[in-house]
Amino acid sequence: MALDTVQVDLANGEQFSDEFRRINPDCAVPVLELDDGTLLSEVGAICQYLEELQPEPSLFGSTPVERAMVTMWNTKIEQQGFMAIADAFRNSTKGLKQNAITGPEQFTQIPELADRGRKRVQLFFEKLDSHLSDKAHIVGENFSIADISAFVVVDFVGWIKVAIPDDAINLARWHASVSARPSAAA
Repeated sequence: MALDTVQVDLANGEQFSDEFRRINPDCAVPVLELDDGTLLSEVGAICQYLEELQPEPSLFGSTPVERAMVTMWNTKIEQQGFMAIADAFRNSTKGLKQNAITGPEQFTQIPELADRGRKRVQLFFEKLDSHLSDKAHIVGENFSIADISAFVVVDFVGWIKVAIPDDAINLARWHASVSARPSAAA
């Protein structure tokens, strides 16, 4: 399935423009505009919609237990990985001094949250490394949205000057495997 894309210049604040606010008043990406004009603006909603259109291969699991496990792990990854990175990045990046929280309202950075975010990422990597000790994927035998989310978390940590710990061999193995997928190069 091919989707047309439009790049939004976040570095120059295009997401705060009046034009973009009409698309998403939360001033955040991504946004998927459907043929009927419906706008979906949250990653989870967009992924769910796309899964409904193209259910094979399933990225959300194919049994009730698998779907629940994928949802559980994806939520953990968002809360413990993405949110930790967001705290570190948004509270330490010079260009976000007054935009430490995503959205149209201004919030001043809190440097201590950046330090806490980095520590939370390190703890999350320890948890993920342990979880992957006997697994090729985050959940079950198949690649899932949880793998995609975790892959993004691992790739984003460079922005906050954190890396996979040297002793996290399971996480490193998993990341190398996911990185070798053709979709990872896209």
